[in-house]
Amino acid sequence: MAELGKLSGLEAVRYTVEWIRQGTATFLEEGPVIIKEAGVDALLVDQISNEGAAIADLLDIPFVTICSAVVLNRDITIPPFNTLWPYSPAWWAKIRNKLGYNLINRLTAALRETLTEYRQKNNLPVSSNPNDNYSKLAQISHQPAEFEFPRKTLPPWFHFTGPYHNSITREPAPFPWEKLTEKPLIYASMGTIQNQLLTVFQDIATACADLDAQLVISLGGSAEPDSLPNLPGSPLVVKYAPQLEILPKTTLTITHAGLNTTLECLTRGVPMVAIPITNDQPGVSSRIAWTGTGEVVPLKRLNADRLKVAVKKVLQEDSYKKNALRLQDAIEKAGGVKRAADIIEEVVATGKPVLAAR
Repeated sequence: MAELGKLSGLEAVRYTVEWIRQGTATFLEEGPVIIKEAGVDALLVDQISNEGAAIADLLDIPFVTICSAVVLNRDITIPPFNTLWPYSPAWWAKIRNKLGYNLINRLTAALRETLTEYRQKNNLPVSSNPNDNYSKLAQISHQPAEFEFPRKTLPPWFHFTGPYHNSITREPAPFPWEKLTEKPLIYASMGTIQNQLLTVFQDIATACADLDAQLVISLGGSAEPDSLPNLPGSPLVVKYAPQLEILPKTTLTITHAGLNTTLECLTRGVPMVAIPITNDQPGVSSRIAWTGTGEVVPLKRLNADRLKVAVKKVLQEDSYKKNALRLQDAIEKAGGVKRAADIIEEVVATGKPVLAAR
């Protein structure tokens, strides 16, 4: 995790894929025996964890796919998850997307080989389509449908339930609430993994230094606050922030566009400026831009001046806040954790696909 936090772009994607491959091999070796001995009746499988489908097939138990990242289902009309490419139904965009998926196939070849060898060894069916690794009973995304590009090929058992984050399950983070002022609050967090590019925090502080706002920077555990002394504008810097508690007071969030932070912002109607680092963060950022809930500054183009322009635009133009409130309303209507739990329980009780209302 510490090493991944230093990386960005394709280098970080390659590192993540190898990390997943090693975890996959371990799960395939040890998981079935442990799961069988524990008497597990069903599995909830993260969409990136394709070994879960293989283990469920081996043990002949049902499983539900949980889309914890941005929706990964392959569709030639949808840009790959690791790109900032905007959505377009045009023919040229389909060619562009196909080339992007071909690159992903090359990056994940070793992972696919690990899964294929396991399936062949255990006389399980093997498919060349990544979508076949997802549940045929229920697939659940914690995005609201309104935060996803237009899709026409999702299976009828795919559900957009909206997010299910919960402050009860998080370790409490001390925070100097008394230091907050009456000025508009800009909250900056680069998450808890891709957070060791400390120069990004320097650019953030410089961009916000002369704005009529208070900047709070959460380092996400990547460093101690005193490791960033004398930042421009004297922002309030903390090692961790109680994010779910601070967002209701926030006017604008500067984020790496991790899906959890993005959905937590939208749940509270907070617009964003995204600085995506790697993995699905570019895909989340492209959806932030597409929904009009924020602006995007790619890491390779990041400097304080560009960031300041984006921050001022989101602060000054009403459309970003209105769109964030529109997504907030969509999330409130999506059903959240209760809907997700109901779907899972129906799968386990019936063993049949749970179809989404269309």
